[in-house]
Amino acid sequence: MNVESFRDYCLAKPGVTEGFPFDSNTLVFKVMGKMFALTNVDLFQTVNLKCDPEYAIELRETFQGVKPGYHMSKKHWNTVANESDVPEKLFLEMIDQSYELVVKSLTKKLRNELQGG
Repeated sequence: MNVESFRDYCLAKPGVTEGFPFDSNTLVFKVMGKMFALTNVDLFQTVNLKCDPEYAIELRETFQGVKPGYHMSKKHWNTVANESDVPEKLFLEMIDQSYELVVKSLTKKLRNELQGG
């Protein structure tokens, strides 16, 4: 997957915005103001994604391309290598899960706003 495809996939989700809150290289995707994915836009070698803690451990034990989140909570975030043993289908599912975990953590008011209610 290239950075443009990754960006398009993330931006296609409801309520998603993109920005560079940390520096000019770190592209961050947020849903309703909360981060669910970030990557170095210039290199696009890895992507940080939120993950269920138990599933995060399982993924790290199964794939060499999945490591504890770089500069993130090691319990709740994984760093996924783009060119690795992680199948693209699973990579997309991990993006989806990251998005859903953040949506679930939103307040009821923000979830309703996201769903257009």
